[in-house]
Amino acid sequence: MSPRSDGKDGAMPATPGRLAAVLLAALCLGPSAEAIAQDRETDLELVLAVDVSGSMDRDEQVLQRRGYVDAIRDPEVVAAIRSGLTGSIAVTYLEWAGPSAHRVLVPWQLIDGQEAADAFSARLSEAPLGTMRGTSISGGLLLAATLFDDNGFEGYRKVIDVSGDGPNNMGAPVLIARDEVLDRGVVINGLPIMLKLNAFGFSSISNLDEYYENCVIGGPGAFIVAVNDPASLVESIRRKMILEIADAGGGEDPFAVLPASDPEFDCMIGERLRRQWLDR
Repeated sequence: MSPRSDGKDGAMPATPGRLAAVLLAALCLGPSAEAIAQDRETDLELVLAVDVSGSMDRDEQVLQRRGYVDAIRDPEVVAAIRSGLTGSIAVTYLEWAGPSAHRVLVPWQLIDGQEAADAFSARLSEAPLGTMRGTSISGGLLLAATLFDDNGFEGYRKVIDVSGDGPNNMGAPVLIARDEVLDRGVVINGLPIMLKLNAFGFSSISNLDEYYENCVIGGPGAFIVAVNDPASLVESIRRKMILEIADAGGGEDPFAVLPASDPEFDCMIGERLRRQWLDR
């Protein structure tokens, strides 16, 4: 038997006037909650900001890329991701060099398990290698900070993981950029790569780890993982990602080093060395 529509069972008749009133009410109330696009909640929004300046030779680039490809799909990294409140993180991969030399190799992607991690790693491994001119950590940080805007995710934490093999020597002073990023509530962690020190004159310094501690990283729990041996690069990247995902910086791991925060440290060393090199 078909449902009654004569109003005798308490239901209102589906008259044209009644339908018009319902449609008008819907328009006045606006879209339903399901129709409103909302940012996906996740434990962490992570920008992997990777140095591809001229001082990074092809061997270093290949090793660095392999480190991130292997780290993201590593079962321990995936387990760390799954252990969070939402069991997910959002990641994007940015390459940087000079003040305006940037490229996003892998756009924002949600990683919530092994399949998604493998997909991100596959996309990254297939991207071409390339070098750009200049070393502007400040430019890389400022660009990385904008990637959190309107990215479709709302993370409990926002982190920039910046790696590089030399100090800032172009663009805005690194301290100005760092403070601007920190003011946005973004944590900066560092991976100073110290494999071929002084091989390129002004572009490398022997105490790059101290430079990163004092001039680059910042925010609650910020830390660095310095790489002094090519054999340790892949493992260092893997371990660093586990620490970032688990929010376990703060020196709780032997790989992690807290910032020294020496106010007397020369954070303009890269600019000075470049100026001296140009004046020769």
